[in-house]
Amino acid sequence: MKNYWQKIQLTTALGIALLSNMAYSPPLQAKPVSTSLTSIRFTPPPPPPDRGAVGNRGGAASRGCNSEQTVTALVPIYEQTVNKTKQEAVTIGKVWGLTDTEHPSLLFFVPYKTSSIANIEFVLQKQVNNKSQTIYRTALTPAVSPGIISVSLPETIPPLEAETMYRWFLKVKVTCNPQQPSQLDYVEGWIQRINKNPALTELLKQAQPQQKVKIYAEKGIWYDAIATLVQLRLANPNDRNLLADWTSFLNSVGLESLANQPLTNCCKANNK
Repeated sequence: MKNYWQKIQLTTALGIALLSNMAYSPPLQAKPVSTSLTSIRFTPPPPPPDRGAVGNRGGAASRGCNSEQTVTALVPIYEQTVNKTKQEAVTIGKVWGLTDTEHPSLLFFVPYKTSSIANIEFVLQKQVNNKSQTIYRTALTPAVSPGIISVSLPETIPPLEAETMYRWFLKVKVTCNPQQPSQLDYVEGWIQRINKNPALTELLKQAQPQQKVKIYAEKGIWYDAIATLVQLRLANPNDRNLLADWTSFLNSVGLESLANQPLTNCCKANNK
């Protein structure tokens, strides 16, 4: 019986000591949960079934001035294997994305300084019955220094029609050597506007800008997601959370090499 009470007293003492340590130990606090979109990733929608969306996103150092970087479109690319013959299969890249905007903006990386650029031209074509119709063509004023530029479709052209494929081109003529002709560096791809969705419209109306980025990304609406995120970064250039959002977003589509490239508040149409 004596041993029994000794065990109880020892157990009680240990319990009191443990509670005492718990009471006086500094509380363990979880790291603050960021409200930013640092884990934002783009959820790609199914690409168009036809083979008409083949394009060129760029990024290969085989054009322009043979530098390590070339003009690159900030657009997803969908790899698809096509049987050219029974014995041969080829991989094609579909450069394509969705928008919910009548006059969206498109993003491009231009790695050349102004003094090397002879001219920049943007072209938008509408595809109807497998025929191309140019609806917008403009020369752009180059940015002062290399970086990511934005090309916005003006309100003066007809709004993009839903479920219609539009093909775009960005062509940059570069003067690498004054003694030689200019060289062409270009990218091409596609943009398609989605059908109006009242539920999505209401959701976006109630959302803050950062929330809109996430909504667009989750719905697979590429052009609006990246344009909104760029606007946020230009307005808050020192925001590390937005930089993390940007990096994660580009990583999700294989554009991580552009994450640290500067954003330029460019470019305006140079129509005469």
